[in-house]
Amino acid sequence: MSSADICDVFCYDAQKVKRVKSRIEGYHFEDMAMMFKALADPTRLKAAAALCGEEELCVCDVAHIIGSTVATASHHLRLLRNLRIAKSRKEGKLVFYSLADEHIKQIVRMAVEHQAEEEVRIAAQAADRMKAAVR
Repeated sequence: MSSADICDVFCYDAQKVKRVKSRIEGYHFEDMAMMFKALADPTRLKAAAALCGEEELCVCDVAHIIGSTVATASHHLRLLRNLRIAKSRKEGKLVFYSLADEHIKQIVRMAVEHQAEEEVRIAAQAADRMKAAVR
């Protein structure tokens, strides 16, 4: 850890600390962390992103979209369902999945948008460096 990462002296704003602590004390960080942990897996995030674009998808559809076997897709979707990130319904011999609610869709969409913005920013920086090198 560099010295730029920490304060040179230890002090804190007691009122602000008390206000923030009281505001977040009722949150269930363990559950939130499990949601983010599940979505931190690239295959599960890809499946969730696919579900964002459709009302629901069959396990076989998800498998083709994410480039996996049906068994692998089913495993990942089941985990998302068990963590209440996705929900499922069976229709005959098919199982259809959808994201649990609009909040989950927003989280996934925001992650996708953020990554797209990062790629544009990185590409612009690379172009600027190339221009500077040519001069």
